[in-house]
Amino acid sequence: MFEAIFLFLLGIGVGAFGTLIGIGGGIIMIPIFMMFMLGKPGETGFANTFHSVQEAIATSLFAVFMNAFSGTFAYIRQKRVFFKAAIPFAIATFPGAFLGSYVDSYFTGRSFAGLFGAVLVILAAFVYIKSKSQKATQKVFDSENFHFNCRLGIGLSLFVGFISSLLGIGGGIINVPMMIYLLSFPPHVATATSHFILACSSFAGCASNFFYGRIVWQPAICIGLGAILGAQLGARISKKTKPRSIVILLSAAMCLLGIKLVLGSL
Repeated sequence: MFEAIFLFLLGIGVGAFGTLIGIGGGIIMIPIFMMFMLGKPGETGFANTFHSVQEAIATSLFAVFMNAFSGTFAYIRQKRVFFKAAIPFAIATFPGAFLGSYVDSYFTGRSFAGLFGAVLVILAAFVYIKSKSQKATQKVFDSENFHFNCRLGIGLSLFVGFISSLLGIGGGIINVPMMIYLLSFPPHVATATSHFILACSSFAGCASNFFYGRIVWQPAICIGLGAILGAQLGARISKKTKPRSIVILLSAAMCLLGIKLVLGSL
């Protein structure tokens, strides 16, 4: 019972933070799963919840989906999801998500994770430095007359789907800065649209992991239920949060994830 309550509360916190900055929350769950719940020889109970890294990633991805699904509905009610970009970008993540869940059985991930982590730290520094720029602080958004590079967004979304499924972190960590700095979306619109895309890509990854039998359902459901509530809380907080604050939180999350990936690859 204690473990179930802990996972439920973890889901609330992860859901709120993940929805606020549009990243899903996998970057918080995966380290916790690895440190406290990934089985080692001789361990039993809570410490032996997951028997493989793939199970931990698949379970995290399920919670990411529950978070993104709940948060997306909240953002749709707030009319902040830009569907002209969200739908084609979401469709583009599907092939990458299925590929990522298939490849991770044969992919050591250490060298890739280290390289990707270093790139994230560099990008985090860029996002923070540019947090005072017009792109990072804009609030006005005219959805009828807004123009963006759809081909670029679709191409990057393919990679987002692959990373989301392979590492179990959710693609928002790439989607949000991409939409802000490359496609000129206001931060509030970028986080909401990213959440819609994340709901679609994580669903595809969950479907594939379900087929391979990797999701551990008891912790997945406990965290997922908490993430549903947390997502609603995060969406409400987002309405009162300044665009630059969202960008700074995003850069901090990118930096922490990047450092974790680099250290894990050593």
